[in-house]
Amino acid sequence: MTQIFAHRGSAGTHPENTMISFEEGYRAGADGIEIDVQLTKDGKVAVIHDEKLDRTTSGKGYIKDSSMAEIKRLNASHKYTGKYGKTAVPELEEVLDWLQGTNLMCNIELKNGVFLYPGMEEAVIRLVRAYRMEERIIFSSFNHYSLIYCHRLAPEIETAPLYRDGLFMPWIYARAIGAKAMHPSIACAPDSIIETAIKEGIKTRPYTINSEDKMKRLFEIRCSAIITDYPAIAVKLKKNYQ
Repeated sequence: MTQIFAHRGSAGTHPENTMISFEEGYRAGADGIEIDVQLTKDGKVAVIHDEKLDRTTSGKGYIKDSSMAEIKRLNASHKYTGKYGKTAVPELEEVLDWLQGTNLMCNIELKNGVFLYPGMEEAVIRLVRAYRMEERIIFSSFNHYSLIYCHRLAPEIETAPLYRDGLFMPWIYARAIGAKAMHPSIACAPDSIIETAIKEGIKTRPYTINSEDKMKRLFEIRCSAIITDYPAIAVKLKKNYQ
């Protein structure tokens, strides 16, 4: 059956990439969560989507120019502050610690397309291994050089290239870089591509699936997984296809 990954947690209903958003994804019945990581000035792995603090927190400037302690003092509730109050940017270590008490998978997206963040791959892999989460983690990134490096450092951890433009026979490309899955934008992943990739042994998890019609279509073709901002809606719809 199609798995459901809560995109940045339940990002459609809660402040993205925060513990309360991840907890809501778990409560909703998702099979996994999708998170984004950047590297701070002091080498900590912060769970946040943008290279800048401006959009999702009360701070300003680049993640790379701030320490984790400085970032922790900010409010990451952004547009949801009135509903949920103040919440913090989590560290990857904090998320992994929480995940140990769940059965969730976790897709860690390495946000190293704008800044390469030397040492990020090693830092993330070190934490995943410390928490013995290798079998429940997927590394994804638009930076495919980074994914290849991750695969070489930790071949036991699944990798999945993210892409938003059409690729010819993307399952062949995924295999060529050591990946067992691929995470395309739904805009470049028609049913035929998804179904062929799955038949070829490459799990396919398109993003970001927020339309109920698209959810239903992907459940019907038994897509490997969907990545959605609305896990509660997806879980409810999925019951009709079990």
